[in-house]
Amino acid sequence: MESFYRTHQYLLSHLSTQLVRRGLMDEINWNERLIGIKGSRGIGKTTFLLSYAKEFYGINNRECLYINLNHFFFTEKTIVEFARDFRSQGGKTLLIDQVFKYPEWSKELRICYDEFPDLQIIFTGPSVMRLKEENPDLAGKVAVYQLRGFSFREYLNLVNDKQFPTYNLKDIIQNHQKIAKEIVEQTNHKLQSYFRDYLHHGFYPFFLEKRNYSENLLKTMNMTLEVDVLYIKQIEQRYLPKLRKLFYMISQEAPCTPNVSQLSKELEMSRATVMNYIKYLKDARLVNMLYPMHEDFPKKPSTVYVYNTNILHAVHQEPINEYSEYRTFFFNQLQKDFLVNEGIKYADFTIDNELLFCIKVNKSFKNNPKYYYIVNTNTSEKNVIPLWLFGFLY
Repeated sequence: MESFYRTHQYLLSHLSTQLVRRGLMDEINWNERLIGIKGSRGIGKTTFLLSYAKEFYGINNRECLYINLNHFFFTEKTIVEFARDFRSQGGKTLLIDQVFKYPEWSKELRICYDEFPDLQIIFTGPSVMRLKEENPDLAGKVAVYQLRGFSFREYLNLVNDKQFPTYNLKDIIQNHQKIAKEIVEQTNHKLQSYFRDYLHHGFYPFFLEKRNYSENLLKTMNMTLEVDVLYIKQIEQRYLPKLRKLFYMISQEAPCTPNVSQLSKELEMSRATVMNYIKYLKDARLVNMLYPMHEDFPKKPSTVYVYNTNILHAVHQEPINEYSEYRTFFFNQLQKDFLVNEGIKYADFTIDNELLFCIKVNKSFKNNPKYYYIVNTNTSEKNVIPLWLFGFLY
């Protein structure tokens, strides 16, 4: 136990001072006894747990302890046994990283929940993990949250040393002219430069590391497929090349309407398997699926998107089409808190079955007051809103 405390203190004392406080920290109900935090690989789940421990408990408080189930110690020691020992020594909050690496983890967490009512457990897992649907032991017991990559606002605060607040969608729609003007001025009119950088390398926290970002992202995506998807979805290793090829084929055309029959033929697998694999890629936060209103999986999506623009830049072999890039950004930033569907008539997106948004590459278009037009510009007017401003929603 002491070695875990030493590791805990070391990790907290060496947390980067350059960290931006994640908005999820204020969204979670920390009074819940069992909290699951999901997120794609490389998104910063470990750092989030450690930041929580440092902010709420401090470095030397032994009531909170971080452990990683990758440790070989847990090949012999069970989660229940460890939690019992921790609790007997005054422990109050146990932070468990990489929980899915431990067999029967959900059953043991349920035992801890039932037997230790004064112990809080906060654990992390990959986004592909279906906590409630595939783990009936935790149904009705676990509060699940999703840790996302940096919004443009979070990225801007970090690289520009600012404290820009979030704005809700109503604020942006009604007051975008005033808000945009203030933000542009506070960034010394360099906002477009920051935004271009964000679209290329600002979504994942490891852009702060002194390594090639695109290579690091490609490695992270491969690990997501090889470890998270195959392990959790129990796919045989021999199917990995087909899964990787499917992702690459989609990414080169995205945003695109998937030709499932053609994909099925090229990959030599059934249409149903192709659709399931696309869904696994979505769960892994590698792609997004856009549906018409009132439709969802297992129906075929109207459009498949790459999950974020950083992935688009990392995997695409040709110059990125701005229209595709802007739609990918908009979809990614809106999907956190809103229902995003295929647009009707001339719109690209319908938000919450009501608001219609058209993404435009330039301002030369016929304006229809029924739509909101999204343009990558620093200035705005009436129903024409800067694209980057939607990066301030969280």
